[in-house]
Amino acid sequence: MKKHWNKYAMIYIFLVPILVHFSIFHLFPILFSLYITFTDWPIIGDPKFIGLKNWINFFSDQLAWKAIWNTILFSLYYIVPTMALGLCLALLINTGKRGTGFFKGIYFLPVVTSFVVISGIWAWLFKGTDSGFINSFLGLFGIEPQLFLSDSLQAMMVLAGLSVFKVCGSTMIYYYAGLQSVPDEFYEAARIDGASRWHLFWKITFPLLMPIHFYVAIITTIGSFQIFDSAFLLTSGGPNFSTTTIVYYLYQEGFTSLRLGYASVLAYILFFIVFGISLIQKKALGKEVNYK
Repeated sequence: MKKHWNKYAMIYIFLVPILVHFSIFHLFPILFSLYITFTDWPIIGDPKFIGLKNWINFFSDQLAWKAIWNTILFSLYYIVPTMALGLCLALLINTGKRGTGFFKGIYFLPVVTSFVVISGIWAWLFKGTDSGFINSFLGLFGIEPQLFLSDSLQAMMVLAGLSVFKVCGSTMIYYYAGLQSVPDEFYEAARIDGASRWHLFWKITFPLLMPIHFYVAIITTIGSFQIFDSAFLLTSGGPNFSTTTIVYYLYQEGFTSLRLGYASVLAYILFFIVFGISLIQKKALGKEVNYK
């Protein structure tokens, strides 16, 4: 043991701050929130143990299931467009032509812009009156003004469009890094064989970017199930709960209704859903790629 300690003492010493930080700010909140799921705790006062009541109530809570469905619907509107647009932008800036550095900054600008600012711009663009920018534009073609954020069918698509606009710049960077790692020899050999640009993309670029597809799919999925800002700032979960996502509902239960125990149950349900989807994505996309 003394010999082992002398050999690895410095490693253990450097690990101590990390383990302390992890235990206090990660492990303890996870375990404490699990305990809270079995209690009735309105923040004020001590938690009251109620067993599995919160978990049982979840299965009969129609609004919770609607919030889960709304979140899944948002994910369908958000994940694929974000990945596709990020890949297209990465292909544009990967050409190496003059000015691509400038456009790289322009495309990435929404990522570093405050969500509150972008939400304000989005609210003006999709204002459900004649004075809204999009409705003014549609009026040029004789199309009647749309309600957008006040319409149950349109509101979720507007929120998804906002998130795509906000995040696609970061997915562009991930794909751009992946494109830089693809050897030029593959393209040169394919061009000698007479391959078209479409074949170069579909047979070489797209398959070799599979690790990037997997990573981007995972982070966009997690981000889509954590959506809160746009629903809070633009629609407040409406109209008719059509944009009430699972995180927004969790917030309402925990900090408006002061039902921290039930809110913790929703947090764990969210974890189980994201974990299950991540396993499916790993099975479908998590394949090793050999660049040799």
